[in-house]
Amino acid sequence: MKLDIFNHIFPKTYYERMLKEVPNPTGINKRVRHIPAIVDLKERFRKMDLFGEYAQVICLPNPPIETLGPPRVCVELAKMGNDGMAELVSKHPARFPGFVAGLAMNDPDAMLKEAERAIKKLGAVGVQVFTNVLGKPLTAPETMPLFDLMAKLDLPIWLHPARTEAFPDYQKETKSPYEIWWTFGWPYETSVAMARIVFAGLFDKHPDLKIITHHLGAMVPYFEGRVGPGCDQIGTRSSDGYERLVKRLKKRPVDYFHMFYADTAVFGAWEATKCGLKFFGVDRVLFASDAPFDPEKGSMYTRTTIEIIDRLDISPEERQKIYEGNARRIMRLN
Repeated sequence: MKLDIFNHIFPKTYYERMLKEVPNPTGINKRVRHIPAIVDLKERFRKMDLFGEYAQVICLPNPPIETLGPPRVCVELAKMGNDGMAELVSKHPARFPGFVAGLAMNDPDAMLKEAERAIKKLGAVGVQVFTNVLGKPLTAPETMPLFDLMAKLDLPIWLHPARTEAFPDYQKETKSPYEIWWTFGWPYETSVAMARIVFAGLFDKHPDLKIITHHLGAMVPYFEGRVGPGCDQIGTRSSDGYERLVKRLKKRPVDYFHMFYADTAVFGAWEATKCGLKFFGVDRVLFASDAPFDPEKGSMYTRTTIEIIDRLDISPEERQKIYEGNARRIMRLN
């Protein structure tokens, strides 16, 4: 079985409510509405049938729920999305063996209540968060209790990038052109969120915390030298007293970056896959395609990712871990 752990879908009721709340979308919200398989199950199953024994863990796509309206509306949308995904899992368990709960991060109390409801009552295998919460870091005080909850429940957090064109590349500009905010901005923002989690001491507080980073840990594996010997020298480049911070940590910064999990959704990039696998290790890499966001609207990234995993110079047992073993273990799936 190939268990694809990061795939986006709109349950019909959620999709219709989103259209009502945001009738004139821009940016990523506009794009996601033009991919048939993100809503149309018949089209989605047709794409999935191309890959034999293949199933998807599903989650809501961009944009983050908290960007779609005021807290009251977003809380309703989160419940609607999770109810819809739970219904899809119940109706099509062979296709969708699990779903990842969406949360309205602009209401911290409702965020925690919905995470517990989705997991304990609906059977969610974890929760999805985005790399910033309306411009605030994930490690802001109001968001930190979610990490405590997920450590207690011992289920993963899916970490998805969320930067938009409104985040400029230069201080004197007002937007990021040429979709640079996506091409380079998303890997950067994912890496920043990972660093904030590390330096907030979350892995010291919760050594078994499970965070699945999208796109194979983004920039981190390639920049192992900076994350390693470079971060060992934190404080020497500034006057903010970071040397004391590093001394408070129980490990080298790079050791905490190795504690993240990472998926294989790098859009068919062979060398990037090898680099990420080498950094995180076979036990912390999970098969994912990021369907249906590819030029073929649901099949290309799945096909090319499978081709790469099948080419890797690893044992059959290691390949099985990537394809499904690691996912079943950390999500507690049968």
